[in-house]
Order: sequence, then C-alpha cells, then structure tokens
Amino acid sequence: MTDWINFLRRYGPIPRNDNMYDETIQRIINKKKIEPILIEAKYLQELIGNFQSQQPKSVILTGTAGDGKTYHAREVWLELGGTYEQWEMPGNIKTLSIQRNKTLFVIKDLSELQNDERNRLVLFAQAIKNRASDILFLIAANDGQLIEALKQVNEHPDAFCIQEVIEEMLVTEQMEHEKYEVRLYNLSRISAAWALPQVIDAVVKHAGWKDCTHCQYCDHENIHQRCPIWENKKRLEDVDGQKIIRERLIDLLELCEINSIHLPIRQLLLLVSNMMLGHPDVKDKLMKCSDIPVLIENKTMVKASVYRNVFGENLTERRREATEVFNTLGRFGIGNETSNKIDNILIFGNDDPELKDLYQELVLSDLYYGADDTFQVQQKAYLEGIAENGGVEFLDLVRSQRQRLFFSIPRVKEDELKLWELTTFQYAGEFLTKVYRPITRNRAKSPSQILSRLVRGLNRISTGLLTRTQDKLILATSGSYSQAKVSKIFESFISVMRDRGESVQIKSDSSGRLYLEVSFSSDPTVPVVKLHLQLIRYEFLSRVAEGALPGSFSRECYEDILAFKSRMLKQLDTRRRQEQEQEELETSDTMSFHMIKLNTDGVLDKKTVEVLF
Repeated sequence: MTDWINFLRRYGPIPRNDNMYDETIQRIINKKKIEPILIEAKYLQELIGNFQSQQPKSVILTGTAGDGKTYHAREVWLELGGTYEQWEMPGNIKTLSIQRNKTLFVIKDLSELQNDERNRLVLFAQAIKNRASDILFLIAANDGQLIEALKQVNEHPDAFCIQEVIEEMLVTEQMEHEKYEVRLYNLSRISAAWALPQVIDAVVKHAGWKDCTHCQYCDHENIHQRCPIWENKKRLEDVDGQKIIRERLIDLLELCEINSIHLPIRQLLLLVSNMMLGHPDVKDKLMKCSDIPVLIENKTMVKASVYRNVFGENLTERRREATEVFNTLGRFGIGNETSNKIDNILIFGNDDPELKDLYQELVLSDLYYGADDTFQVQQKAYLEGIAENGGVEFLDLVRSQRQRLFFSIPRVKEDELKLWELTTFQYAGEFLTKVYRPITRNRAKSPSQILSRLVRGLNRISTGLLTRTQDKLILATSGSYSQAKVSKIFESFISVMRDRGESVQIKSDSSGRLYLEVSFSSDPTVPVVKLHLQLIRYEFLSRVAEGALPGSFSRECYEDILAFKSRMLKQLDTRRRQEQEQEELETSDTMSFHMIKLNTDGVLDKKTVEVLF
C-alpha cells in the first residue's frame, strides 16, 4: 500500500479523536515525509499582513469544529518566526516576540485553557482596549466557547463589557469594531461551495498519486481489471472536461448554504476521501491498495462507485447518519426519489425502441459503473418475473444508478430528463439557476412566471382555496382569526406589478439572503414586509401553487407562511389607519364587508355584504 493512499484514508470517516485531528495529521506528514494536502486558506495572508502591519490588532478565529482555526493559527505562527517544534510542545498558550518588541500570545484552543490560565483573557481585554499596547493575541475558539469563557472574566474591571462587544460582532457579522483593537474572523462564513473545488484539486493533483502509476491495476487495458481508486480519481479529476460531478456537488452545497447549513473544510476532506476510497466490503469501509486484487476477483468494483460514495453508501446507516456531510447530502433523497422517465430508461430501456438511444448513452456507455453484467442479469430476471425476493436486489441497483445519473446526465439534457426530480426538491435547480444566482449576483429581476407561481401559492395558503389568481396578492381572514385554514372574508388585494406603491418582488440583501418583499405603500413610514425565501419555502410555495395540499409537504413551512400573512395584515392595518387620519369619515348606519368567492375559472372575486345596525 502506498503511503499516500494510507494517508488519504486518515481524512475519511474512520474513528478519531477530533480534538487532536490537526495534530495527528501533522505528525503523519512529518513522520512519513508526505506532502500535505494544501488548500487555499481564505484569510491566511490577511492575518499575516495584520500582524506585520504598522498597527496590528489582536485576532479571534472562530467557527465550528473543522473550519480550520488550528490550521490558520499554526500557519500564522510559522510565518511570523515560530517553529513547528515549539508549536508541538505541551501547552495551549504559545508566546512569540514579533516586530517592534510586541509579544504575541497564541491560544491554540480556548476550550483547553486551564483555570489558572483564564487570567490571560483579562490581559486580552486590556490589549484590545489599548491598555497594553505591547501585547497582541491570536485566539482560536468555537463560538459558544468564546462567549462562555469571556463571561467568566466579564466582571473584572479591565474585561468589563468585552463579552458583549464580541457577542455583538458575532451576531452582526462585524469583522472589526470601531472602539476596540480586535478583528474577528468567523471561518464558518467560508462557503463550502467555494471550498469544494479547491479540496478536490488539492487531492487529485497531489504528488502522491505518482506512486500509483507503477501499479499493474492502474489504467489496465482490461477495464474489468482496473483499480476503482484510480477510476474514482479520474472522474473527480474530470478527464473528459465536463466537470459535471463537481458542478452538481457545488449546486447541492450551495443549496445547503442557502438553507443555513454549513459544512466545514474537514467535512469536505472527509467527503472527497470517501468518494475515492469508499467500499462496503473492506476494513473501515475505505479501500487500500491490498484490497484491489480481491475486489477485482470478486467483481465487486461497482460497489466502489464514486456516485454512491458521495452519500456514504459504503457505510452503515448508523455511521452515515452520524457523519455530518452524509447526513446533510442524504436529505436530498437522491437515489430514493425518481421520475418516470429515468426509471423507464433504467428498467425498460434495453427493450424499448423509443428509449434505447438514451439507455445506450446514459447507462451502457459507462462500462465501469453503468450497466455491468450483474445489472443486466438482474434486470432480465426482474422483467421476466423470476427475480428473487421480488427483485429487491435489482431495485437496489436501480437506486445506485439514479445516484450515478444525477451526477452524470449532461447539462443539455437536464430539462428533458427532469434531473431535479431525482431529488426531494423538484424546483431546486430552477431556484438556484433562475432565481437565487441571478438575483444575488447580478441584481436581476425574477422571471415573471416564477413570481406569479409563488403568489398563486401564497394566495392558496392565505385563503385555503384552490385559486388560480396570481396577478395580485389576496389578504383574507376568517373574521377574527388570521391563521384559520379557510379564510373567506376579504381584506385587501395587493398588486404584484408596481401600482401606487404596491408591489410584490424577490430581492436580496447585502449578505446574499433572498426575500419575497411585499410593499403596501409609497409612503416610507409604511415599511415593506419580507419573507426569507430559502429552498424549502420556495419548494413549498411552488408545490402548493401546482396543486399540493399546504400541510402535505411541510407543516413548519405552512406555519411560516401563515405568520407572514399575519405580518402583512398588521401592515395593512397600519396603512388603513394612516389613510383614515387623512380623510374625513362620514358616519353611516350600515357596515359592509366582502366575502371571497371562487368562480368556475378558479379566479377569486369578492361579494359585498352590508349589515344594518
């Protein structure tokens, strides 16, 4: 087994002490003389530049486990003149003399501070209040640990209010504070979608792969004798120049981020390692070189498919669910979800003249992970009704093929084959490419047909009726309860197209969040009402607009939309009060209200009802 493959396995989903993760990897690198996996550290040069500048500030590195806090801290230490041997010595606090006789204290992990070391945080407070100008700090800490540690010294006169300041910076995502000499870097803000291509390139372009070129199984002329590790490496390396697998993974990760799910660099390294080395029949479920001859002899290379390993299919269900990245990607349901077209191709494509070309292109053409002999034998038995256990084994193979197709269907065929029906979120592709990216990156307007669909979904939830109305937003109540399932008392129409200050639009803010924004008036004293529009809510509104029952997809989404409706009704009431103040109201002995009715075309109209009193 090459040292490189053994080293790569260390990044995979094997048992480890996460608190010693970075230290363990570094010891292996030094012992085996292996080149490290180098990934661009987004803030490293900025951090080094700060400590080398004329007016350096103390720095806090925060984020979740695996975001690279220890890595950033160590690289800064080495760049400023510290040695690796000093870094590895016992003790969690390191000191270093840097330019102009300043002392830099580096706290490697705030959670490891002993009780008698807590007074260093008072010194840190003095430093950032500029009361100890010859001292600087570089602190690595998880968010919760940071606030908890600062609470313990907050009553000290020199540390008073520091906890509140840091907490404010975390909440408001400030990197600097105008009154204090401190910079805060939240490494959890580093996008996984941005980082993934760097992780893949760092792994597939590593010098360690040179050892594999001497192996007899590397690119063997007989495809059934080839090493699955090397095959997976080539597919991630993108030898065909299409980068489809990368782009689809980036899509999934970006959708996770839109839903406020963060995956740290460590989880991305775990993902890439597992994609290359995963196999359910070997030790630790990760292949090593000595496993390859056995897998070839047993003809089980297909179980090493990079497309299955994306979702941790090589692992037990328990380990898969306990591993953050696989648990997250598994929520997309890829493999379990399908479309009739895809399943018809996989099951009947070999015999159906209309599907035969697609079957050849999408299934038979992949000689390694496509329809191998086992698949075709099981397929035939299933179609002839002689498969054992009702064809369970064949249907499991079909599930794996759905996963492969999600990452291999050409971009030009995405719409024709309804690619995103292979996921839980059928509108995810549209949301990402036609709504989220254009609006947040280019400030483009959302397509009118998409906005109309969302408004139709809102109207169906607001009224509880299967209306087709989509050119205006309908606000209705049951008379006294705005969150009733069916609301037939009309309150107001809000024009979707801008009209006298009314409008419904999709906009983004400076942080890249997407909102459905409803404006009630051109008067600036009547603020707009916003609904944070992430993937799940977009999917929910789209499905309701197309006929799904509001409670059938997401109870939480349903309640979120009703709460949004309540906020709109409150704003409507504000507008009405302002209008009444500007007009002289005549007394009347009648009261009128409007009842909503649905016509035969599904369009909502209102009927006036007058009450004498």
